[in-house]
Amino acid sequence: MKKSVFITLFLILILVANISLASYETVTMEVVEEPVCTIKIGENSKFEKKLISKDLNNKEVTLQLQVTNEESSTLPTGELMLVLDNSESMTHKVEGTTTRYDLIIESATTLINSLLENNTNLKIGVVSFSSNTDTSKEGTIEDASLVSDLSSDSTAINSAISNIQFTGARTDLDAGLSLASQYFTSEDNNKYIIVLTDGVPNISLDFDDYFSDTVISTTKSRLQSLKSAGYDIITMLTGIDTPESTPGLTDKTYSEIIEEIFGTETAPTAGKFYYIQDNEIEQTITQDIYNDLIPVGHTLTDITITDYFPQEIIDNFEFAYISEANIGNISAQVDPETNSITWTIPELEVGQTATVQYKLKLKKDFDSNIVNKILDTNEKVDITYTNFDGKEVSDTSDVTPKLRLTEPPKVLPKAGTPIVIALFTVGVGIAVFSYVRYRNIEK
Repeated sequence: MKKSVFITLFLILILVANISLASYETVTMEVVEEPVCTIKIGENSKFEKKLISKDLNNKEVTLQLQVTNEESSTLPTGELMLVLDNSESMTHKVEGTTTRYDLIIESATTLINSLLENNTNLKIGVVSFSSNTDTSKEGTIEDASLVSDLSSDSTAINSAISNIQFTGARTDLDAGLSLASQYFTSEDNNKYIIVLTDGVPNISLDFDDYFSDTVISTTKSRLQSLKSAGYDIITMLTGIDTPESTPGLTDKTYSEIIEEIFGTETAPTAGKFYYIQDNEIEQTITQDIYNDLIPVGHTLTDITITDYFPQEIIDNFEFAYISEANIGNISAQVDPETNSITWTIPELEVGQTATVQYKLKLKKDFDSNIVNKILDTNEKVDITYTNFDGKEVSDTSDVTPKLRLTEPPKVLPKAGTPIVIALFTVGVGIAVFSYVRYRNIEK
């Protein structure tokens, strides 16, 4: 029996020497690698997943998912004809000595300068229209004139429009559109027509009477045919102070004629239609129309990001969001079936950045088998989105930051520590019990 006592004590000593120190309090966490997972989108946009902070004392790290639309707005290319009303009404004073001509020409000059600045891929021409001063030529193509042929020289174009004479008594938009369309080239490129007018069309090519149904239908048909031919048309109409009155030559009001020819702003006959007041001229031309001409296909849509976690991360780390997604919606918690979170972003415009952050914190009851292993914080990231051409694109990446848990070397605990005291007490108890039993057997 003495032998069994000694064996028991020996085993206790072995237990003390080999007790696992892989406890939450003593294990150390380190970041082994912190690469940035990057998935390119378009020319300059991207998705990124990266470790942004680490609190190793508290055994936690914070990761960030981010999508940035960094596409630059590009200037239009191709050919643009500015179809400019030069009827006498353009000389109407709208504020002090400022005429409608001043507002429209100055704004058109700003528009031309903005479009052609550092842009040799666009050519702009100008056609004016009203009615011929020779009334015998009214209703002919001579109601319109070429002011400037297609060019990328903004100085020459602006000089030409500054010399336009505003003498026509009536408004033959049909002639202006017809003449402008003749100066486009046959090259397969973008073709734009911008109409700036302050009058309701009252004559057209081969018209039968002022403000007649022929004028209305002919002008409307011209707009529709140009649209069908692939021209992008933008029309700005201003200067109609009494839209509900009639011109005296028809039972229709100005509003009715305008709607029959141009449609409405929400349902235009062709392209885009701005029906404005004189005090809106500058903003409409220099901002609204300018923005209409800038390609808008740089918005990312239908973005879905799925972030997958390894099972070892799910089992041994607590997951929590640091900040919610600033754009779109993300899973409230990790999906237990796929070990993933899913982030959906319906639309991300140029200049926008969508961000979400989450934290991984070691659980107190972690599995000691992961000690000394390299742990991927993520298994992979899948992303799908609709690109600027309307096509669905998918990509994936398994690049991820990596963690490791380590434990101190296994040494005998120092005397006086709680674990030594506990083990010593157990050992003494076993020894005393064995000794008493041994004595009883001898007796």
